[in-house]
Amino acid sequence: MVFVSAVLTLVAVALLVIAGATLWWQMHAWSSPRSFRSVGFEVPVRARYSFSLIVPCREETEPVMRATVQRLLAQDHPDLEVILSVGHDDAKPMTDGLSTVEIAQALARRWPTRVKVSINHDAVKNKPRQLNSTLLDCTKEIVGIIDAESLTQPGLLRHVDATFQGTDADVVQGAVHLMNYRDSWFSLRNCMEYRIWFRSRLHGHALSGFIPLGGNTVFMKRALLEEVGGWDGDCLAEDCEIGVRLSCLGKKIVVGYDSRLATQEETPERIPQLIKQRTRWALGFMQVLAKGEWKKLPTRSQRFHAWWTLVQQHAVAFSGIALPLAVLTGFLVDVPPLVVLITFLPLAPTLTMLGFEMLILREWSREMHLDVRPRDYLRLVLSLPFYQLLLAVAVLRAAWKYFTGDFAWEKTAHAGSHITPQLTLVGQQEKAA
Repeated sequence: MVFVSAVLTLVAVALLVIAGATLWWQMHAWSSPRSFRSVGFEVPVRARYSFSLIVPCREETEPVMRATVQRLLAQDHPDLEVILSVGHDDAKPMTDGLSTVEIAQALARRWPTRVKVSINHDAVKNKPRQLNSTLLDCTKEIVGIIDAESLTQPGLLRHVDATFQGTDADVVQGAVHLMNYRDSWFSLRNCMEYRIWFRSRLHGHALSGFIPLGGNTVFMKRALLEEVGGWDGDCLAEDCEIGVRLSCLGKKIVVGYDSRLATQEETPERIPQLIKQRTRWALGFMQVLAKGEWKKLPTRSQRFHAWWTLVQQHAVAFSGIALPLAVLTGFLVDVPPLVVLITFLPLAPTLTMLGFEMLILREWSREMHLDVRPRDYLRLVLSLPFYQLLLAVAVLRAAWKYFTGDFAWEKTAHAGSHITPQLTLVGQQEKAA
């Protein structure tokens, strides 16, 4: 019994530390009025930089690709090119009898002076390899990465341009919102995850001097990308990995957030898609941790922060499995009352986070003019344990793939469920023009 009590206490303390630290980082932007106001872009001034916007595509449908290109071409910045990055083997017809390569070529023919196609011929296909081959076709000063299903806002590039000018940044990271919050039981929680990551947590990472970059709506000086050799072609979290390398080199990375400028995406359609996506991310973080570039950071504080961030995937798996088991054991096993109380300690930061998430959902719905109802708040609360279990499954799956050497790229399918109202807006803009 003493052994069981000791194990339960240690597990509870570990879970308390993990939950408390996660809460601390997630609430960075709301920790003070200064932090809350310090996350915006610079005010647009006269355009100075030119932009090459890479859109990596893999097994995409024509409506998804067309919507993304239309929104990029609706930018009010005067100097940009859109490069559709595709694999040479992506020739299987997707919609209307066209393959991804054929769709890309058709879009380039429609806008011949502004859109072009870059075809990757590597035997191994993944996003970083496509980015590296497409980098050779970029002709502008700033390279931006926009995912294939992303809907950008018209003023984004002017604000990014102004931020490069006003802060002398090497990299500017923008924000992404997931929009289809009612499509599944887990979609709202997925949306809140993104909201907290881009609205708050990334800014805290940037201030610490270590930042795992996002892989979408991120902009880097082309000369810098060429200097560091582009992306790691074998890493499944190429965005995180290049962020680590740039942090180690002391490059200035600025994170900008404005809900009016956030790129809009969709959540995965089904649970298997979500698990595959999170498996890929977790596996990529494991690769970055093992690679050890983060050990080159100049201060002990930065190295600890980097290590803690990269092992979060392991912490998710541990928490998702250990928390319910610890609480259940506290109920079923005859242990001292003090030990039972200790097993419930991790619930305190968890319940605190739930309360904050409800406030963040209210803030997000007002900014985005969404019709969030009481049942949505209830769904946010009730979905937490099941969502954490899904994430734990994904991380355990990633650990298995890591130790068996399976680093094959698993694509997240894009259904385009967030596109219809946006296409209407684009069509109106094109008619007005």
